[in-house]
Amino acid sequence: MALSANKQARYWAIAAAILFALLWFLGDVILPFILGGAIAYFLDPLADRLEAIGFSRALSTVTISLLGLIIFIVAALAIIPALIDQAIALVDVAPSLAANFKAFLAERFPSIVDENSAVGEGLLKLGERVQEYGGALLGAALSSAMSVINLLMLFVIVPVVAFYMLLDWDRMVAVVDSMLPRDHAPAIRELAREIDRTLASFIRGMGTVSLILGTWYAVALALVGLEYGLVIGAIAGMLTFIPYVGALIGGGLAIGLALFQFWSFSEVVDGETLVHATNWVRIGLVAGIFVIGQVVEGNILTPKLVGESVGLHPVWLLFSLSTFGTLFGFVGMLVAVPLAAAIGVIVRFLIQYYMDGRLYQGSVSTADAPTPEHET
Repeated sequence: MALSANKQARYWAIAAAILFALLWFLGDVILPFILGGAIAYFLDPLADRLEAIGFSRALSTVTISLLGLIIFIVAALAIIPALIDQAIALVDVAPSLAANFKAFLAERFPSIVDENSAVGEGLLKLGERVQEYGGALLGAALSSAMSVINLLMLFVIVPVVAFYMLLDWDRMVAVVDSMLPRDHAPAIRELAREIDRTLASFIRGMGTVSLILGTWYAVALALVGLEYGLVIGAIAGMLTFIPYVGALIGGGLAIGLALFQFWSFSEVVDGETLVHATNWVRIGLVAGIFVIGQVVEGNILTPKLVGESVGLHPVWLLFSLSTFGTLFGFVGMLVAVPLAAAIGVIVRFLIQYYMDGRLYQGSVSTADAPTPEHET
């Protein structure tokens, strides 16, 4: 005899509460497993394509793992140290940037900014706070990342988990499918396909877009000669998944730094005062880099790699990041976007279920309801 709807709802609620409690108590312990699962999910289509051209699943997994190892070694030796150095230097230079900005405003808008104005004091305090909290946060992150345990998790456990999950991905999906409750299996499969489509379109697509744009910004800004161009490109790339936010923050930082770096200044060399004119060409190139990035993203990358809208509004993404980050810390921020996509699919399903039901339509369906011209 089938369980009643109330009992089924009770069991599902208990299962959800247990899952929530496990995430809460395990916290950072499950971080390498979440990262490994995310990597396997991201790479599964590539493994399927290799299988389609004749590779076995094991050979596909080994091939992908070797390519990933090569990319990681190159990044660890050439990119990550420079990125960390620039991030530390940018945090340390924040007070002087704030002071220079105050001097810039005081020179051109003396009536607004003076020594005792709220704007001037606020700029100096802002720079000091960025240095204080940014340096503490960066130092804590670096010290944590350099610990033996975290190194073991990140450099050993994550690749191993990703390897075995990628190898057994199709079998795991089949096992989960076999355990679905038979009465609800078709609906759950449909929801799972929709969630997978949303995740594939958004996470895989936007992840690729973020990587391409971050690389473009970092390389182009470095070629132009902008200081801290690598870290600014990384920030803009990571924030690209929230529409317009990455370009606004990255572009604002880059153009602001370009104004300070390439603005007219004087220096004393061998007793002589040299005056350097404002380099408008480089300032324009910095702005043009972000304009080109946005044009390419909006007209080529996002339509090709992400496709049409997947129903993830930027406000919903920000809310999810804030909520899950507050509840579960760094792990919560990692799973915020996938969970937001899954919750969005489920909410749309429930809304459609409600609108097809008697609670919404009442005793008379929409098709049978009289139209205004037939009412008496």
